[in-house]
Amino acid sequence: MKICGLREPVTLDVALEAGADAVGFVFAPGSPRTIEPSVARQLVLGVPGSVQTVGVFRRQPIDEVLRMASEAGVNTVQLHGGETLADFERVQEAGFGTIRALSIDEYLREVEHDPLGIRAHRLLIDAPMPGAGEVFDTSQLQANPPQGDWLLAGGLNPGNVAELIRAARPGGVDVSSGVETTRGQKDAALIREFVAAARSAL
Repeated sequence: MKICGLREPVTLDVALEAGADAVGFVFAPGSPRTIEPSVARQLVLGVPGSVQTVGVFRRQPIDEVLRMASEAGVNTVQLHGGETLADFERVQEAGFGTIRALSIDEYLREVEHDPLGIRAHRLLIDAPMPGAGEVFDTSQLQANPPQGDWLLAGGLNPGNVAELIRAARPGGVDVSSGVETTRGQKDAALIREFVAAARSAL
């Protein structure tokens, strides 16, 4: 499971101690969770090699993505929004793992028209308005379920994550606002509760 939007050593440490498999750092402009690559690098240095470090980008030029991901020292790049196959190939050729993030609406459109192409990526499937903290109806995935080790996102919190995992059967989950007390401010107790609840169902 991935705890995303981390910015402070204390909440990063809580996520790691709780048993997160991945930690995410937001480099997309305009988010209350955005962090500078140089600051993220100091956090990444404290992450064990067994835990994935993910840089999150949205509609940014690939040259900028590669520069910032390299500066931060993350090992995986998560892309939201309109990137081409060539963009993903460039990121992979630079030595990063990739996650392709799609809203449920984008996923349903693409899987209908290009099922083999969409299944070539590790996917993160989010609500129609990613980042809004909204849950989507996971029954929409039944006709064309994602393949492989995909991640479920969108409105997850300690109270609903176990139920949604049992309904959608993802390989993992991604949370950000669901473990915050205010936008951008992570809460240690909520992180621990979320990881425990997710572990009970994964």
